Amino acid sequence: MVTMSTAPKIWTRETGLVEKRDLWTAMKRGFRGRCPRCGEGKLFRAFLKTADNCSSCGLDFTPHRADDLPAYLVIVIVGHIVVPAVLWIETNYTTPVWISFAAYLPFTFVASLALLQPVKGAVVGLQWALRMHGFDENPPDGIPPV
Repeated sequence: MVTMSTAPKIWTRETGLVEKRDLWTAMKRGFRGRCPRCGEGKLFRAFLKTADNCSSCGLDFTPHRADDLPAYLVIVIVGHIVVPAVLWIETNYTTPVWISFAAYLPFTFVASLALLQPVKGAVVGLQWALRMHGFDENPPDGIPPV
């Protein structure tokens, strides 16, 4: 049986001091493929594989949990670009179906691939800035690591 400590925690000004993290700066740095903390080191070691840590400041990237969110966001972004363009072209011009497919499908594919890594970097930056999924140096007691 595990015994829990009943000693009260004393909160002081020093215990509440934590590193200030700007959300938009971290997301912009992640979008550019850079470390969300320093903006210098590379965030990715391969197309969608994050590096283990920052080569400049040493920030550990292993706790991130981007999962499927970047793919969902890319689908929404590309869909909001492609669908109105397709509707506008198809209502104002008469194009053969093969030309439509030859234009829309490659554009959708290339746009999705081009946005996937930057969006994943922005999601990792968001998680770091909000201290999510192990990016917090002082996690609350009783919560197991991910």
